[in-house]
Amino acid sequence: MELDERKAAILRAIVEEHVATAQPVGSQTVARSPGLNVSSATVRNEMTVLEQNGYIVQPHTSAGRIPTDLGYRYFVDNFTRQGALPVSQRRAVADFFTLFTSANQVLDDLLSETSQLLARVSSHTAVVVGPHTSTELVSVRSIQLVSLQPSLVLALAILSNGNVEKCVLHLAADVDDAVVASAGLVLDAQLSGARWTQLPDPGPTGNTRADTLAQQARDALAARGEHEAIDPLYVGGASRLASEQEAFTNATAARLLELLEHQVELVALVRELLAQGPTVSIGSENGLDDLRDCSIVVAPYRVDGEVAGTVGVLGPTRMDYRQALAAVQAISQQLGRVLS
Repeated sequence: MELDERKAAILRAIVEEHVATAQPVGSQTVARSPGLNVSSATVRNEMTVLEQNGYIVQPHTSAGRIPTDLGYRYFVDNFTRQGALPVSQRRAVADFFTLFTSANQVLDDLLSETSQLLARVSSHTAVVVGPHTSTELVSVRSIQLVSLQPSLVLALAILSNGNVEKCVLHLAADVDDAVVASAGLVLDAQLSGARWTQLPDPGPTGNTRADTLAQQARDALAARGEHEAIDPLYVGGASRLASEQEAFTNATAARLLELLEHQVELVALVRELLAQGPTVSIGSENGLDDLRDCSIVVAPYRVDGEVAGTVGVLGPTRMDYRQALAAVQAISQQLGRVLS
């Protein structure tokens, strides 16, 4: 139903009070809301109508009301279009991306730290979906070998899309640092510029031990390059789900954490939600049963005008939607600017 101005104002007051206090909201509290100027009796009558039409619900007898998914949806659609981060948070976001630009960090580090930043700014668990790049177009920028132990070597491949692929080699015999350095130089010289999915075998150098290690490292990295690329997912502030446990009616923090580990499933969900601008999916609107007590706020970030990935927050339906929308909008814009 269409809500008249008074009912809309009462619903807005209920949502804002419940988000702030996590408690059912009574008519007297609503009547004291700034600018409402109506009696408690009038508020009670209007709350009855709102309840009959599914915008609010009474959790138990003699309690106040709390918003339903429909109530939150009306609030998001009508009262969250205007909003920006507080000045201090806007400055923190700007300083963060300025630092990363000057430090010239690799893409993996940037997206991981961005998810942590969004979690801090929004006070909810944050997700960042990295750009999808066909592995057929990715080449090797450099390769490094690092000795961890005499029989343990870390192989690193820095790729043209900014990703860093790594694997640990368990050697049958110990090798010294000189052999590791020699094998690393061979790989970097001979494989730099090669297609990530078509790594050539390194040519012989005359140093048998270095050649053997170089070939083993090449084979291990090539095996990683054979896997079909999926959009990488970075999760920040996952522990916040545990602190919000009481806000979920049926879902458990453990089940939600398990969902976050299923990257393909969550990335597919975010992709379904993504439109041309910020999107909010509330409770029962979510396709996954485990998210029926949750809301997801997502926004795309663009690189050179094209949608490259997504930033978003995941939390209970009782979230501060203005703050969440402002956070994902600010960070998606800054991230797209930096990557462009």
